[in-house]
Amino acid sequence: MAKLILVIASQILLLAALISSGNGDDFAKVIDRKLLGLRKEKLTFFRVYWHDIQSGSNPTSVMLRPPLTNTSFFGAVTVIDNRLTTEVAINSTLVGQAQGMYAAVGQRDSSALMVMNFAFKTGKYNGSTISILGRNEVLTKVREMPVIGGSGLFRFARGYVEARTMWFDPKTGDATVEYSCYVMHY
Repeated sequence: MAKLILVIASQILLLAALISSGNGDDFAKVIDRKLLGLRKEKLTFFRVYWHDIQSGSNPTSVMLRPPLTNTSFFGAVTVIDNRLTTEVAINSTLVGQAQGMYAAVGQRDSSALMVMNFAFKTGKYNGSTISILGRNEVLTKVREMPVIGGSGLFRFARGYVEARTMWFDPKTGDATVEYSCYVMHY
């Protein structure tokens, strides 16, 4: 009798395991976007100034890996925690930080791979971020890079930014870049 109960119990467990394992199609499902508070999509435009400071006693941009040769910047990797302000002047109103990195990826040109978040610290967008990932041809007058996501009020963000160098010091490497941001979000 004990053997019969053990055999039946093990068959029931085996059957339950087979039924619950499914075929893998049930790990995702469509949900109503209103459950996440997603309403009508909006387009937000803002302009900020990105201050890349490599000089002085408190740099916001630090090269972790120098270039492979002294004839190009290829291979250099730099991490950033740059101020984002409302005007070209570095001491203008701070609205957030650009945090991430850039790497010199062009062997024959001056392109960089930009990987950064704009983390906003003031006003309506305090605590929200946008994520930018793309190629930056730094010597081109206007560069375009995609916005690939965001958080907070920029949850599900997509869009693009246009970068324009406003000021560059070739001796120190310090620069100020205008970022015009076009962001679709809910």
